[in-house]
Amino acid sequence: MNPLLHDTARIALVGLGATAVMDVWLWGLKRLGVPSLSFALVGRWVGHVAQGRWWHDGIAKSAPVRHEAALGWAVHYGVGLAFAALLVAMSGTAWLHQPTLWPALAFGVVTVAMPLLVMQPAMGAGIASSKTAAPLKNCLKSFATHTVFGVGLFVTAVLIERTLP
Repeated sequence: MNPLLHDTARIALVGLGATAVMDVWLWGLKRLGVPSLSFALVGRWVGHVAQGRWWHDGIAKSAPVRHEAALGWAVHYGVGLAFAALLVAMSGTAWLHQPTLWPALAFGVVTVAMPLLVMQPAMGAGIASSKTAAPLKNCLKSFATHTVFGVGLFVTAVLIERTLP
């Protein structure tokens, strides 16, 4: 197989796998009664962005968009793919073949900037959930979730390295 195609496939699998690990984490939190953002609301926001509206007072109060749940899930996994590609671009393709925890974990932690500084303000929750009833709790939950994503990057890369030729 062409090495570029091989590495691209690995990056895609790492991104999908890490995002799935994050989703298992979120599902577990939900089972424990810890609420989290609905990806349908992410889809609603993206649908409004496509229409030129970036900022909302509260995304849940904004008009629904067609297929927002599917759109939100697609964006969620697309971002996971993009983050995996960025990790490999920063770490080098050698990381795919000999994955180590620290680059993946550090990268996962850094990705928490996306919800805290972009998504939450744009959706009406303020920077770092400052406009919510429990900003610190929400920030810690985001931090934990993105840390889990970083662990997912590493674990998925290790599994792929051990199972794919």
